[in-house]
Amino acid sequence: MPSVVNFSKEATVYLADNASSDDSISFVQQFFPEVVVVQNESNGGYARGYNEALAKIDADIYCLLNSDVEVTENWLSPIVNIFKNHEEVAAVQPKILDFKKKTHFEYAGAAGGYIDKLGYPYCRGRIFETLEKDNGQYNDTTSIFWASGACLFIRKRVFEEVGKLDEDFFAHQEEIDLCWRIQNHEYKIMYEGSSVIYHLGGATLDTMNPKKTFLNFRNSLYLLLKNVPGYQVWWLLFLRMILDGIAALRFIVQGKSSHFIAIFKAHIDFYANFYSFVKKRKKLSKKGKYYSLFSVVWQYFILKRRHFTQL
Repeated sequence: MPSVVNFSKEATVYLADNASSDDSISFVQQFFPEVVVVQNESNGGYARGYNEALAKIDADIYCLLNSDVEVTENWLSPIVNIFKNHEEVAAVQPKILDFKKKTHFEYAGAAGGYIDKLGYPYCRGRIFETLEKDNGQYNDTTSIFWASGACLFIRKRVFEEVGKLDEDFFAHQEEIDLCWRIQNHEYKIMYEGSSVIYHLGGATLDTMNPKKTFLNFRNSLYLLLKNVPGYQVWWLLFLRMILDGIAALRFIVQGKSSHFIAIFKAHIDFYANFYSFVKKRKKLSKKGKYYSLFSVVWQYFILKRRHFTQL
């Protein structure tokens, strides 16, 4: 909060409180009185939490910023300039480095997100568990497939035009779904390397929390069923089911039975909500695009290519 308040003088800072049960609100009101508090009545996760909070905020550009982010001086200007000069741009992400290891990129977004042929998300600067050192290799401005929900700038009118965040996701990968829909409406997603933030990561759900495993596996299936166009979605889902099974067995071998159960529950939840997502799919299928050309799984695990520039 101190960095956001100090380096965001040209913006209004809001705290979207998702029905917190601690002293978050009183703390902010006492030490950061310039911050406007927007209170939600319940905890609807990332998706519903932002949908409800943003409905109460009047602004041309939103920045959806996680609470575990430290921003830097002049982080806003380069991104605001993109919006001013490019009407076709609907969303922008800054460079996201690791708060715990500031020389390296951070898992949730790094230097902009992409999605592979099998529907696995990856980033410039981060492929699976490999995080690249920041040597200035991504100090550019470029188009990307998805912008990280840890710090997502988006035009209000586009956010509303495409249907906001899908609340059935609750949390994790809902920003990829949003960006997919944005591009289907012929807008662009951009990355701006001269804007830098540091993300702690795992402050809401730790990486090894089974709940995170559940949401990631379930929401990945939601994402594909909803957005992959044509008949290819069915073979892709079948293949992902097999790969999910392999991942589940790997957790068993590692002695992580809670994560095995999380994947099982993720598939059960997916089946339970299958038809509701088929209905969503039908509304989008005429516009649907699929951008992937290769498998990052093959590149990473078989060909041992660990960096984005090697793909």
